[in-house]
Amino acid sequence: MKIRFVVLFLSCIMVISCDDDTTSTKTLETTENVDQNKKITAKTIEDIDYRDYALSSESESEIVTWDRYHELATQISYLKKGDFSFFNGDIELLKKFIKEFKTQMPDQFKTNLIVSRNAIIETELLKLNENLTIDNISRDEKLLNIKALFVAFSNLNYLINKKLEDDFYDKIQPE
Repeated sequence: MKIRFVVLFLSCIMVISCDDDTTSTKTLETTENVDQNKKITAKTIEDIDYRDYALSSESESEIVTWDRYHELATQISYLKKGDFSFFNGDIELLKKFIKEFKTQMPDQFKTNLIVSRNAIIETELLKLNENLTIDNISRDEKLLNIKALFVAFSNLNYLINKKLEDDFYDKIQPE
């Protein structure tokens, strides 16, 4: 009788031990999936839905001397590929870039609408830098900030195109 009790007791211990091993494996897999979901990839950024305006050929010829605009456009194209190096770098370098971006703007684009759009881009750049450098910001919040920067830059392109189009139609004289 004692032998049966001992065998039954050892069998129960073996069953309980096997169950614990499966539970820890499931926990590990869940943790790995959560870590994968926190990463922002090029595919994730590509799935962001917004209206993207490109510069017209006339606009491109007018901003050819605005070097910081071209640099920002290049960095945004890198951001679309998942490269955050410019946006999560040193804040002082980003502030210097923003200052140069505003001062190098061609005089014909210094209208209230375009200057206010530049202020929005400045805000979005600083906000994105802050959210990318802080670890406890959620992935969704970071994606919203990336989208806001894309929208602000796209709207700047739209306003530049609109400004040049308005200037063109203002020059036309009725016969």
